[in-house]
Amino acid sequence: MNVIKMSHVKKIYKNGVTAIYDLDLNIAKGDFVFVIGPTGCGKSTLIKMLYREERPTSGSINVGGVDVAKLKNRKVYMIRRKIGVVFQDFKLLPKSTVYENVAFALEVYGLPKDEIYNKVIKVLELVGLKHKAKNYPTELSGGEQQRVAIARAIVNGPKILICDEPTGNLDENTSMEIMEVLDAINKLGTTIIMVTHDTDIVNRMKKRVILLNSGRIVKDYKEGTYKHESI
Repeated sequence: MNVIKMSHVKKIYKNGVTAIYDLDLNIAKGDFVFVIGPTGCGKSTLIKMLYREERPTSGSINVGGVDVAKLKNRKVYMIRRKIGVVFQDFKLLPKSTVYENVAFALEVYGLPKDEIYNKVIKVLELVGLKHKAKNYPTELSGGEQQRVAIARAIVNGPKILICDEPTGNLDENTSMEIMEVLDAINKLGTTIIMVTHDTDIVNRMKKRVILLNSGRIVKDYKEGTYKHESI
């Protein structure tokens, strides 16, 4: 069953730059997919269209049963509930504790405090940070901050998790720790799409790999078949 289906997607920006050309892509429920390619190849545009930060110029994008391309702005929340997003720079609230940063993602939906508490503690346990619930972001390492960001992204139980260079600011060992967390989340049934420049991580994880170049998919490697190429 495909949770993401992109058909004949094209994206042209207002400055005339074409970022994506006639792209077709299917991602099945429970997949873990890396999106790689050189700078400017369309990786960021691709994932931004999935969570509707950008609209395609043409084509259809079906995410979890919702046609994102046709979604009105006032209904974008429908797709944001289905998707969690993790960024390279964490985007944590500096004056809020770890618990408060994660709980914030649930408070916007007006959930009862006891339900919020149970959900937050559960995801903090999953990412190994329950013992840091009362700490502030400045008291955490970069890897711990990224784990908080991951916990915040999955606390609402999204079916899809999009990761935009989540290890870009981390050292090699910490990066692999983050990948272990993501792999555990994937094994629980969450579909993961991750943009990265780190081909060493891609080699180690042995997942499906989409190689983009100049806005086109040039190779689609099945799980375990990717071998490092210069990108």
